[in-house]
Amino acid sequence: MNCSIARSSLLRRSWHASQNAHKFHSRSACTRLTPSVRAPISSNTALAASKPNPSIGRSRVTEHGRPHSSCACRATTRKRTAYIALGSNVGDRVAEIERACNEMDRRGIRVKRTSSLWETEPMYVKDQDRFINGACEVETDLDPLPLLDQLQAIENDMGRRKIIDKGPRNIDLDILLYGDEKVQHERLTIPHPGIAQREFVLRPLAELIPSKPLDPSKPWKLVQDYLNDLPAGEPLSSLTPLAAAPSCPVLTPLARDRRTQVMTILNLTPDSFSDGGRHDLANLGGAVVDVARGGATVIDVGGQSTAPGRPEVTAEEEAARVIPAIELIRSMPEARGIVVSVDTYRASVAEKAVASGADMINDVSAGQLDPDMLSTVARLGKTICLMHMRGTPRTMAGLTSYPDGLIPTVASELLARVAAAERAGIRRWRIVLDPGIGFAKTHAQNLELLRNLDLLRTWPGLEALPWLVGASRKGFIGAATGAEQPSQRIWGTAATVAASVQGGADVVRVHDTKEMTMVAAMSDAIWRSSSAS
Repeated sequence: MNCSIARSSLLRRSWHASQNAHKFHSRSACTRLTPSVRAPISSNTALAASKPNPSIGRSRVTEHGRPHSSCACRATTRKRTAYIALGSNVGDRVAEIERACNEMDRRGIRVKRTSSLWETEPMYVKDQDRFINGACEVETDLDPLPLLDQLQAIENDMGRRKIIDKGPRNIDLDILLYGDEKVQHERLTIPHPGIAQREFVLRPLAELIPSKPLDPSKPWKLVQDYLNDLPAGEPLSSLTPLAAAPSCPVLTPLARDRRTQVMTILNLTPDSFSDGGRHDLANLGGAVVDVARGGATVIDVGGQSTAPGRPEVTAEEEAARVIPAIELIRSMPEARGIVVSVDTYRASVAEKAVASGADMINDVSAGQLDPDMLSTVARLGKTICLMHMRGTPRTMAGLTSYPDGLIPTVASELLARVAAAERAGIRRWRIVLDPGIGFAKTHAQNLELLRNLDLLRTWPGLEALPWLVGASRKGFIGAATGAEQPSQRIWGTAATVAASVQGGADVVRVHDTKEMTMVAAMSDAIWRSSSAS
């Protein structure tokens, strides 16, 4: 057995035992780059279609599926948990699914958590575009039939029209599970009868409730078990959009032949550790042209240094640095198709940056330094990178003790930040993770993170999420190579980029765009080409 695989399994089993968590194994072998994920064996079919009941909320269904009126016996409502399948293959598929989730929230069907989004080939009717499928956990006081009425009303309000059975559709909402109830009705069957045969349903459902019985009459067989029982097929990948423009890259962290995206650092600060004072509005245009030609697919604009010991500037000063830069980048034809990220831990700066054209937020604190950050990002509907860090940039150097092990602790603390983001309303497909190299880590710990990135990527609860790694020119590279000046650490940085790609990173954050783009391309050719073993 591959040593890294054995170590991965051992650490994960140990961590689970300490947490008294449910143990289960993926039905596919773990590899260094991507977990093997299977393709669907059935089409994404909707429930039996019927027009929404015009008296929404009047018809009720008991635990046994018997309808009755809204009488006084139901005066006390109770919240129930249900799981809804999400699907789209027409138009802006992610936007359509997000619009449906927002509409559920607006109607009082509260979306508590979402799965990743998974791209699948169409089944049955082959001559149509690929589907995006997911699932969400909702809280509702509606009984099953009124819930179905509301979901079908959302579909109709969003313009869904059934022209071909199992054909193209901009939105598809199905009730998969409703508490532990079984419902048999001419309009509705719960659990949904197609769950057990469809990976594009089981895969997202297993992200949300792997240890829940699918059928209450078979409590010994869990959602993960049904997924494990499916026959092997073509691998699926989750996807994470970075921007709305179709020309911008989408992250597919489980696709073996994916391209590593290069994020260029563009600091508008006088005191950043490597390039402080290098960029201002006078020379920014030329710098943007250079990085665009050099191969950057993301530009990360920062106005507050997070290097150890740097003073904190006001939110107003930070915004005054980054907003004009973002507006300039957005005005340049050369930057069309490039994702613009804002590097900030302040909600007010993030909101102004998005209003000026930023596509995503890169928060080194993962929402810990500003209590409004996560809720703001959720409201804006943008993608956020959650980085592992402890304390603040001024205190993090003294917070490097990991008595339970570096990798298990970083995984656990990132799991907590993902959960916080989900509670705030951020969809799972809008989350990117960063192990936080150089933040509350010693030189040796930074190296350990690079060696074990593949273990973090496949940690239970973090699977299918994309990863960003930013090691460029950092101090541990100087310590290993003897290069005292950050600008002299290009060769050491190149080695960290190669290690990041081998470990499964989806984005590398760098200073030296042209050179690191070539390193990433070569690394992709070695580890991510179709011929790579």
